[in-house]
Amino acid sequence: MNIQIFGKAKCFDSKKAERYFKERNIKYQFIEVSKYGLSKGEYQSVKAAVGGMAALIDEKSKEYESQHIQYLARLDDVEERLLENPGMFKTPIVRNGKKATIGYQPDVWAAWAQ
Repeated sequence: MNIQIFGKAKCFDSKKAERYFKERNIKYQFIEVSKYGLSKGEYQSVKAAVGGMAALIDEKSKEYESQHIQYLARLDDVEERLLENPGMFKTPIVRNGKKATIGYQPDVWAAWAQ
């Protein structure tokens, strides 16, 4: 397993995801998403795994409101803003190769370990 956790330092679900993998001695890499973001390749892979861009956007984030995403007509513009402002991602985003989850989902992660 090659686990990557894209999370935020102040996000409780990100901390719970880290604890989940730590307790099971599963190696993981934690990436501060608001600082480093996702590369285009990582973004495309996660987007395909979770069923689209809408699942990745945290509509309650400060960045979402300040960027006025809800008023953009073209999806390309929304995607561009999302990549430029990684604080808008829902967290944690947990990746295992081509598979990915959003939020705290220990049942899915347990299935990956089998």
